[in-house]
Amino acid sequence: MQALWMLLAAVMFSLMGLFVKLASQQDITLAQIVLFRGVPSVLLILFWARSARQRVWPTQWRPHLYRNLTGVTAMWLGFYALSHLPLATATSLSYTAPLFIAGWMLAQSGQQRDPVCIASVAVGFLGVLLILRPSIGADDTLPAALGLLGGAFSAVAYMQVRQLGRMGEPEWRTVLLFSLTVSFSSLLGLYTLGWHPLDLQGWLTLIGLGITGMLGQLSMTRAFGLGSALLSAALQYSTIIFAVILGIFFFDTYPDTLAWIGMAGIVLAGLLSVWRTVTHH
Repeated sequence: MQALWMLLAAVMFSLMGLFVKLASQQDITLAQIVLFRGVPSVLLILFWARSARQRVWPTQWRPHLYRNLTGVTAMWLGFYALSHLPLATATSLSYTAPLFIAGWMLAQSGQQRDPVCIASVAVGFLGVLLILRPSIGADDTLPAALGLLGGAFSAVAYMQVRQLGRMGEPEWRTVLLFSLTVSFSSLLGLYTLGWHPLDLQGWLTLIGLGITGMLGQLSMTRAFGLGSALLSAALQYSTIIFAVILGIFFFDTYPDTLAWIGMAGIVLAGLLSVWRTVTHH
């Protein structure tokens, strides 16, 4: 069942990335994109929680605070990259989180000479370079750098999701509080970026983004919180493959040989680093 939850999350997140890309092509602001990523989750989950008489507020706030701050930052950076880079390229950068976890392990005492950690970091970031070299131009350097930084923030957020699951925090509450933080951050963005008028296509795009993002977040949180971190990490990389397929179908963007090798390197390095993380903790 855990495998099905993670595969569902991968499909939903790849579709969410597609909607983000489509929204950016309609000149919809990043703040509007983030707003619709958060609000549907807040409304639907809050309605269900009150109907089921569930307690909404957690007993421990600190893990949620860390998870939300890092997760929201990663989301803004990742959405910016999706708006400016090919779909498969931006998605690959957002899934470098396990490489940063492995790098953190290397910085800890006793891990400096671990050959698995060293190999995973080296192979993973070589994969990043191979993806970026054939895929971006000079004007895309900043989105690529911010997308990679988003992967670093995602690493911290993933670790917090895992901790919340071990604490027995239900996945719906974790997603609800995260979505509330996302929505609040979008209001700050709207104050700065303003509101772009929406036609029917724009509304449908943003609604699709919100629904797929909510379903992906719930599925991912359940898979990581209750199941094997290694299996979840292995299956989450299928999002890259789904993103490649969607990029080909909707935008006629075909990764070249170096980009394919780079994606394979990120997947291999991510699996190695997560396996090492699990065996050492």
